[in-house]
Amino acid sequence: MPQDPFDWIDRHHERRLAAGLVRDLRPRPADSPLVDLAGNDYLGLTRHPEVTRAAADAALRWGAGSTGSRLVTGSTALHARLEEELADFCGFEAALVFSSGYAANLAAVTALTGPMDNGTLVVSDAGNHASLIDGCRLARAETAVVPHADPAAVRKTLDAHGGRALAVTDSVFSVDGDAAPLAALADACRAHGAALLVDDAHGLGVLGDGGRGAVHAAGLAGAGDVVTTVTLSKSLGSQGGAVLGPARVIRHLVSNARTFIFDTGLAPAAVGAALAGLGVLRREPQRAARARHVARELHRRVTAAGLEAVRPDAAVVSVRAPSPEAAVRWAADCRTAGLAVGCFRPPSVPDGVSRLRLTARADLSDRQVEEAAGTVVRTAPAV
Repeated sequence: MPQDPFDWIDRHHERRLAAGLVRDLRPRPADSPLVDLAGNDYLGLTRHPEVTRAAADAALRWGAGSTGSRLVTGSTALHARLEEELADFCGFEAALVFSSGYAANLAAVTALTGPMDNGTLVVSDAGNHASLIDGCRLARAETAVVPHADPAAVRKTLDAHGGRALAVTDSVFSVDGDAAPLAALADACRAHGAALLVDDAHGLGVLGDGGRGAVHAAGLAGAGDVVTTVTLSKSLGSQGGAVLGPARVIRHLVSNARTFIFDTGLAPAAVGAALAGLGVLRREPQRAARARHVARELHRRVTAAGLEAVRPDAAVVSVRAPSPEAAVRWAADCRTAGLAVGCFRPPSVPDGVSRLRLTARADLSDRQVEEAAGTVVRTAPAV
């Protein structure tokens, strides 16, 4: 009898089930009663009336979809305006909008490096997001993974390489919420003549002057040797991503980035929503400071109760769990108590440590923050 070509999937599932690593989809209702500390709506703009109205207006005017890739029919005047606004706000020469932040990272890494035989070295932080890791894999360039947030290791690796190089890092790491030492990393790159690529997904809207991002805060915005990527799906309350940098880099991506050339352009509704979210942030820059304050307050309350948590540099608070199974139960108990939290387990975490991940929101009241922290503490598993 012919062999079942997918019977290995059942065995794989059983192993993951025994290890407590099976992932489940949980569709949420439109009017969920849960307080949300699981998503990435840092500024509370996803349901902001200006943002939702802009999304609806854009769909009514431009259509539900973009109709094609950006180089065919998928670029509108709305896309061009968003690119201009993002570049101006973040302090870069130019920007290019993609259908997701993941696609933006794949584009930046692959188009700015190349196959191993072209001599380009990619120096990647060990804590980088999966999209940067996948970008390194797809680039087929020589890649050196260096210890987390270690500029000295970056410098040493670059010194041992004689050719072109690109250092790649998150600005704020999504698992623990700690910030990269961007100024020191830039110094290490400049000593070698290497470029620096920063994924500022968790910095835009939270760090820097009025939420202009971690790269802006480090004084690197607009530098000729620095490129950054951002998402529109976190602080701006929409969906999509963008690459920002020198105009010649953006021009290069238009002709060489496969996730730009061959992917359908971002839908007009998402573009309109992102523009409106950026407009709210410009008008209400205090939202960035409020998000940081909420994160610090969550951290203060859970650690005061004896839980182990990483001090947040932006809006992510990581609380350690004793095991993958305990993390899953803890998150489920929080949901039962009316609180949605993130649950990070291997292999999503490179160090193998399971965590609850709390994401601060600028629109939470002090009372909601107090109650949320209380729920996390009250439902914590025994160590």
